Amino acid sequence: MHSLVVTLHRLYDSLMALPEVQQGSALKIAFNFLCGAAMLVFVGGQPSRSADAAIKKPAYEGTKLLRPEDYREWIYLSSGLGMNYNPVAGGPELFTNVFVPQWAYRTFLSSGKWPDKTIFVLEERASETKGSINKSGHFQSDLVGLAVQVKDESRFSEKWAYFDFRNESKTAEALPKAQCWQCHNDSATVDHTFVQFYPTLIPVAQKFGTYRKESGSLVPKSAPESEASKKVKSTP
Repeated sequence: MHSLVVTLHRLYDSLMALPEVQQGSALKIAFNFLCGAAMLVFVGGQPSRSADAAIKKPAYEGTKLLRPEDYREWIYLSSGLGMNYNPVAGGPELFTNVFVPQWAYRTFLSSGKWPDKTIFVLEERASETKGSINKSGHFQSDLVGLAVQVKDESRFSEKWAYFDFRNESKTAEALPKAQCWQCHNDSATVDHTFVQFYPTLIPVAQKFGTYRKESGSLVPKSAPESEASKKVKSTP
């Protein structure tokens, strides 16, 4: 691109040096306009490096997933407190916060589906009750865990894989299928993701007919049912 810019500048200087251009102000203005337009067309047609960099996709080091470092700049989906999918809960209650990249979120809003290379980050933070002026309830404090869910169809035969980053580790191996994959496969309402716990996304999935209502019991009364769901109900 730099060489083309230099070439255009040289051509412009050569044209402006012509006697015909020097004598005609209208012609000079026309040359200015055409050169400027050519530069705008060229620059506008180039892919934006900053835009490409903003599309966050999974990165690996061998068989290990690299820890997403800037996930808190992504779209925040929801939080939970003390949630546990096992019958017997144990340990302190933790806050969980879920984030997804902007590009994947926009795709979901327009289709009700998560595109390939989607990344979910679930961070766990300690729950505190005493601090500053707080007199009741809970607030979040230190980061104590980071779990990542990745959809990578070309890398994983089951499409989705799950990772646990412990103790500030920079890389993590995929967890065994029985540890997380099976639970998501059995209970997730939209494509291996627990959209039943993301209230702002439930109506989106219902709109596009991608919400498996039978997999989740948490459906806000205000969320409209999709036409697909109504047809299922009316089918004998």
